[in-house]
Amino acid sequence: MHLESKDGRLPSAVLEMESPWKAATSSLGTRAQDLAGPVRSSTAGWSGWATVGHGFGSFLMESRSHSALPRLSSFRSKDSCFTENTPLLRNSSQEKGLQCMSICPPDPTTAEESWRQSSADWEQSHLLGSDGAGLSGSASTEEKGDVPAGAPGMFHLWTLRSCVRGLTVAGLFILVVVFSILFSLYPDQGKFWQLLAVSPLESYSVNLTGAADSTLLQVDLAGALAPSGLSSPGREEHIVVKVTQTDASGVRRPRPQQVTYNWTVFLNPRRNERFVISRTFEIRSREAILITIQASFLQNQAVPVLMGHQYLRAEVETQVIIAAAILAGVYMLIIFEIIHRTLAAMLGSLAALAALAIIGDRPRLSHVVEWIDFETLALLFGMMILVAIFSDTGFFDYCAVKAYQFSRGRVWPMIIMLCFIAAILSAFLDNVTTMLLFTPVTIRLCEVLNLDPRQVLIAEVIFTNIGGAATAIGDPPNVIIVSNQELRKMGLDFAGFTAHMFVGICLVLLVSFPFLRLLYWNKKLYNKEPSEIVELKHEIHVWRLTAQRISPASREETAVLGLLLGKVRVLERLLAWRLHTFHRQISQEDKNWETNIQELQKKHRIADRILLAKCLTVLGVVIFMFFLNSFVPGIHLDLGWIAIMGALWLLIIADIRDFEIILHRVEWATLLFFAALFVLMEALAHLHLIEYVGEQTALLIKMFPEDQRLAAAIVLVVWVSATASSLIDNIPFTATMIPVLLNLSQDPEVSLPVQPLMYSLALGACLGGNGTLIGASANVVCAGIAEQHGYGFSFMEFFRLGFPLMVVSCTVGMCYLLVAHVVVGWN
Repeated sequence: MHLESKDGRLPSAVLEMESPWKAATSSLGTRAQDLAGPVRSSTAGWSGWATVGHGFGSFLMESRSHSALPRLSSFRSKDSCFTENTPLLRNSSQEKGLQCMSICPPDPTTAEESWRQSSADWEQSHLLGSDGAGLSGSASTEEKGDVPAGAPGMFHLWTLRSCVRGLTVAGLFILVVVFSILFSLYPDQGKFWQLLAVSPLESYSVNLTGAADSTLLQVDLAGALAPSGLSSPGREEHIVVKVTQTDASGVRRPRPQQVTYNWTVFLNPRRNERFVISRTFEIRSREAILITIQASFLQNQAVPVLMGHQYLRAEVETQVIIAAAILAGVYMLIIFEIIHRTLAAMLGSLAALAALAIIGDRPRLSHVVEWIDFETLALLFGMMILVAIFSDTGFFDYCAVKAYQFSRGRVWPMIIMLCFIAAILSAFLDNVTTMLLFTPVTIRLCEVLNLDPRQVLIAEVIFTNIGGAATAIGDPPNVIIVSNQELRKMGLDFAGFTAHMFVGICLVLLVSFPFLRLLYWNKKLYNKEPSEIVELKHEIHVWRLTAQRISPASREETAVLGLLLGKVRVLERLLAWRLHTFHRQISQEDKNWETNIQELQKKHRIADRILLAKCLTVLGVVIFMFFLNSFVPGIHLDLGWIAIMGALWLLIIADIRDFEIILHRVEWATLLFFAALFVLMEALAHLHLIEYVGEQTALLIKMFPEDQRLAAAIVLVVWVSATASSLIDNIPFTATMIPVLLNLSQDPEVSLPVQPLMYSLALGACLGGNGTLIGASANVVCAGIAEQHGYGFSFMEFFRLGFPLMVVSCTVGMCYLLVAHVVVGWN
């Protein structure tokens, strides 16, 4: 760094810094040139000039270095004041003209204490990590020869953290090795499928042996069967499966007793639809088991049915306990941020697969791949490509400025407006699509206004989940409920479902907006530091992420990696100096919003109008096809196919030459997290966790008196669905609970209307996604995009706001259902 005296001449003191990235500005682009400043070679390395504007006070760059960073040489001049001139310190308020100011070194002790207080928190958590001592106050005492008083305590704390981290990594590695060994010890059992021609004229019988070490027998039927054994009024065609075995408890008796289990399966009226239905039976002895299949049809016809069986080594209660332990372990890893949530989901999937292998139900690789919902992954991938190209047009910056203009510089009206628009869009679009479009706009808007994007994004995604519950197409659980053929025959159609849910969600929104303001009452939405420091921190984070993504496979890539790391070191030194110099000057409300609007409109304009027109056209067609897919049955395209085709259309007409840049903007970690989560949830379903929750809920409902049973059923279904959806994925839970509630409504001893039960399930499953970060797909997508932009939020940050809102919204929805269906009788 080169310093000039007040008269414009070079003083005798020259402050030189070593840099590993000589002549790097040409390869890092215009932005790098603005940040790096002039670079010139010298005998000692290179020298830079710093330009300082009005907002800077006096400072001292006094031997503040680290062993891994360039060291500053001592002053050789006797002048007491110098003028520093470098483009590294230019901010947005200095664009009209750069000025130089004199700087005088303050008292070293006072500067040391002030610098520690202002920068210690950020350095420890975001910037420096384990090497943060290089820029700390203790590092500057090497030339003084003394040790700060707090150095031994900080060293012991750092040592303790390192030991804990090492033990954690070792423990997780041991778990992974154990799960891998257990999974590899047991082979794929496979199911022995037999094709049967079932008819009323004859029955089929088979003897099963080899159940010495097994406790359960799982029998599977595949064919034109009703899912989960559901029956409908007037249906008489069914198949009865009888499982007969000897009871081991009767060994003391002279003649062992025979125990027979009857399993009735109804035929599907649509013969072209195929389902696989399973049921487990307890094995009471080691004797042979007899399976008999009889049919009762209206006509003497043969129906093809596939039958398979499999032995399991653990009881249902044991499997449920194992599944609950695995789910709790995954949540512990995510809550305490021990590892990344994607890695936690992968570790949980491996543990669940190992548990299935131990009990004798190890799936094949092809079956595990089938568990992944590729339609959701295709939707995410296609929309990420569209948003990545869309961001090059400057449209997100333009929308951010317009939102600031409409709110007239007031923060809370702007936040409420964004949440309200997100809720409306999510009622007609998929929640994931809404957040993919809204998250970049919100981040850019918060950067312009010096707001913390994390708090605004959490509020948006919460109201996106609330708005998605208003219609039959807004959230996947609603789509599953409305598309069920049994429910449609009972009168639960698209219009009726939307009418009931829309009224309830409007009431939820009316209560949620004031409650959100109450939750944010004492929260500082503005950043605690000036915007230039916030932007500099974010820029350091982006440069470091860019360096981490470069694989030093060649000499050129290694050189570029060194340039980027050198850039990070220079920016870290600059940030430390700014934290040492600046004072917080934050206003809670921008009263000069009209002047700022004019400046922002000049700065943030549409960068490429032609590309914007192409993007808007393709995006409009994609959204229009989303609507057609919901209302027009003639379009045989799922949402995933529509998003993939839209991405291909835009890639072609936008004439994208560098395709790898677009792929770098795709949230691959988010896609991998969803794939691992799908495997984990399906494995937990095979461990009977979701089925067990549904059965226990039905038993609790039957315990209430008949006059209170409907109210108790609404309350239980809402809260059980909300709690389960906040912990596990709401899609498999909804699919499992539908047949449980249908059987409960058709039970003559219970006699409950099915519509209130389904509305309770929909409200609980949709609103319960706000309880945790992984409770809904939109939450994970929003967190992934925010993390890519450098504003990732943790599980607990989301939980502090999402869980109270989930409790309030579910309470309002429950009260609405009780009044509508118990008091008024709107069934």
